[in-house]
Amino acid sequence: MTSLYTRFIATVVFPLQEWLKKHDTVRRRRELERSQWLALPALQQQQNSRLQQFIAGAYQQVPYYRNLLAELQLTADDIKTVADLAKLPFLTKPLIAEHFDALKAANAGNLKRFNTGGSSGQPLIFLLGNERVSHDVAAKWRATRWWGVDIGDKEIVAWGSPIELGAQDRARVFRDLLFRSQLIPAFDMSEQKLLAFLQRIRDNKPKMLFGYPSVYHLLAQTAQKHGIAMHDLGIKVVFVTSERLYPYQRELIETVFAAPVANGYGGRDAGFIAHQCPAGGMHLSFEDIVIEIIDPATGAVLPAGESGEIVVTHLATSEFPFIRYRTGDIATVSEQPCSCGRGLPLLESIEGRSTDFVVASDGTMMHGLALIYILRDISGIAAFKIIQHSLSQTTVQLVWPEGELPEAIATQIRAGFNARLGAEVQIDIEQLPEISPEKSGKYRYVISKVTP
Repeated sequence: MTSLYTRFIATVVFPLQEWLKKHDTVRRRRELERSQWLALPALQQQQNSRLQQFIAGAYQQVPYYRNLLAELQLTADDIKTVADLAKLPFLTKPLIAEHFDALKAANAGNLKRFNTGGSSGQPLIFLLGNERVSHDVAAKWRATRWWGVDIGDKEIVAWGSPIELGAQDRARVFRDLLFRSQLIPAFDMSEQKLLAFLQRIRDNKPKMLFGYPSVYHLLAQTAQKHGIAMHDLGIKVVFVTSERLYPYQRELIETVFAAPVANGYGGRDAGFIAHQCPAGGMHLSFEDIVIEIIDPATGAVLPAGESGEIVVTHLATSEFPFIRYRTGDIATVSEQPCSCGRGLPLLESIEGRSTDFVVASDGTMMHGLALIYILRDISGIAAFKIIQHSLSQTTVQLVWPEGELPEAIATQIRAGFNARLGAEVQIDIEQLPEISPEKSGKYRYVISKVTP
């Protein structure tokens, strides 16, 4: 049952804040909560209509797209449906950097510079306006309400982005107190910090935990190790995002916190792409985001049910358009509806970035999980990272708290990796006191520098 305080925050205070910020979040969330129940054909018709308006605006206001369409001998009228997007080339990080000024709409309002962490390669600098921010916040708000959590309910957020962590001025601290949201830096995850983090969760009894799956997996491991009960706090959901969620992480987090894990997929650049509902479906933010699945090698659009790279057209980016933006992530769009009754299509088999895959010496491409589970099955490894430098060399970084790594364990690791990557591949093992996260605070378990 929603408390009076939460209702006051969600219906009075937060809407007032968004109005002062000139955000359209509240109206947009109400629209999303209506449209989610539409049948797929109605959603597709709505999406195509919005796409036409979006492309027309880009053609009229954005120099880059006006020039591009002219070069292709196209007009905005040539893009009427999602299928017509294939007439346009992809947008990539290098193209955004090269045409940065020309991608800004002539009628854009006050835009803010944002950047990605570059943990998977080249960082990206881009601009966001109130329209995009409003739509992203509304999409997340809708998704948390699926789980019975609203703005004003107690939440604890484990995050590592310098943007959020650098915003802890007095106004932000007061806002977090008012909204009952606590932000915990996810950079330093020493055992002492983890124990203090667990105590804060126990003391505050939040309704929702939000943040990186790697952090909550570490917390669950620490709670188990020290016999700290976390199952009796009334947590309704552990909402994880920004990293690939592995099945073993979900299983342990749900066991320790006695709460379901809800996966969220997206990025600062591409927006909130999909969220998991209580029935288990990863629903696309279909009203705002057009998803194409392409063959990474040829660029050809693939049908539903086939795995490929996610390409995003975000319909709420009129001031700095993202049209056919290549994310580098691999996934599949499902052909099946969700049992929850929402018409929003489902994203399935979110397999992570192309750099989360490894390539065997014979050219066979496989997901990093093939190597991860070799290490997961060895009791005593506290943390690890796999770096594939080339087809002939891979490094395994690991933490073995019990002194020097036994030679028998090293032999077991090499045998397992050679069985999958090739007998002639050199497997180097580095024993470290800890595995540091990326600059963003995220953890990456597999990094491949090999181009498939």
